[in-house]
Amino acid sequence: MGLFEDLSRFLETRLDEFLRAHPHLEMQALEEQLRGQEEDAINLLGELKRREKQLEEGILSTAQDVQRWHTRIEKAKAANRLDLVQPAQAREAALLRQGNHLWGQMKGVKERITQTRELQRKVHLKRQELKTKIAQAEAARTASRAASTSRSQPNWGSAGWNQSPYSMFNQPTDPLEETFQRWETEEELEELKRKMGR
Repeated sequence: MGLFEDLSRFLETRLDEFLRAHPHLEMQALEEQLRGQEEDAINLLGELKRREKQLEEGILSTAQDVQRWHTRIEKAKAANRLDLVQPAQAREAALLRQGNHLWGQMKGVKERITQTRELQRKVHLKRQELKTKIAQAEAARTASRAASTSRSQPNWGSAGWNQSPYSMFNQPTDPLEETFQRWETEEELEELKRKMGR
C-alpha cells in the first residue's frame, strides 16, 4: 500500500506543478473531473432506476399475495375452518409487513433518484459554465498569440495535455521514446570515448 500511496502523492504533486505552470489547463482539468462526476451520477441513476423497478415488482407481487391470503382467510371463516384462519391471518400480516418494508425502501430509492438527478443537473450546469469559460480563455489566448508574433513556437508543455490519455498506449513504438533512447545511447558512447581517451 505504501508504494501506491507514494506514487499517488508523486502524481498529484506533478499534476499540481504542471497546472501551476500551465494555468489555462486548470479549467480543463476541472472540466474532466466534472465530466467524471456527471458520468458517475448517470450510472448511479441507472442503478437506482433498476432498483426502483425491482421494488415495484416486489410490491406488486406482495400485494397480489396479500389479496390471495385475504381471500383464503374469508373462505376459511365462511367454512368455519378456525384451524386455518389464524395461520392464514399470520401469513397475511407477514406479507403486509414485507410490503410495508418494500414500500419504505422504494420511498428511499425515489428520494435518492431525485437527489441524484438534482446533483447530475447541477454538475452538468457547472460543466457547461466551465466549457464556456474555457472557450473564452482559449479565444483570449489565441488572440494574444496572434497579437504577439514572437511566440511562434508551440507550447509543448501543454500539447500533451490535449491528447487523449489512451492514444499513446495504442502505438506499438513511441517515436519520442525512440528519439530519447537514441540520444541517451549516443551520450553514453561519447562519455565512454572521453573516458577511454584519457
